[in-house]
Amino acid sequence: MTSAPHQSIAPPAVTATEQPRHHQLRLRLRPKALTTAYVDGAWWPRSRDLAAELPALLAVLAVRLGDIPRVSYTLTDWDMAPRQIAVDGVRVRLSGFWSRPAHTLDLVAVDRRRIALLVVPPDTEPSAAHHTMMSAVQRDNADTVEALLRTGVRRSEEAEGSTVDNWEGEGGRIPQQKTGEAR
Repeated sequence: MTSAPHQSIAPPAVTATEQPRHHQLRLRLRPKALTTAYVDGAWWPRSRDLAAELPALLAVLAVRLGDIPRVSYTLTDWDMAPRQIAVDGVRVRLSGFWSRPAHTLDLVAVDRRRIALLVVPPDTEPSAAHHTMMSAVQRDNADTVEALLRTGVRRSEEAEGSTVDNWEGEGGRIPQQKTGEAR
């Protein structure tokens, strides 16, 4: 007896420049509409290894920007990175700077369109990272990178330990801190 042809259900092979598909990319972007914010979105990488983290990010951002041959980053935020990497056949130049704002990453497309991302440190507590990323992509948010990172931590702490009954959520009143607590 012969069997009928069938399609393989084995997962595709993962290339050296691609992260495994089971890891969800932790990225939030603002809507495409023009904004005057410091950042266009927020990214929470899993490690400080820029060369390992970038391929998945670039693959997702290619939908909005196309090929991204240049990435600028803050040297203090990442472990040692090569000067370039290849992602899906595109050579990506990595430029580290001391003068860049901390916790930011600039990605520049072939046509010079640019996306600036807030980089949430990999060791950030998940709730704080979530709050930071959600604040960064609010349409009317114009906070600095430092303010966004502080807000995410504060909102996370408030959500976990707040005794205030009037919490109105993201757009509402911020609960007052308990007496004697330090910020």
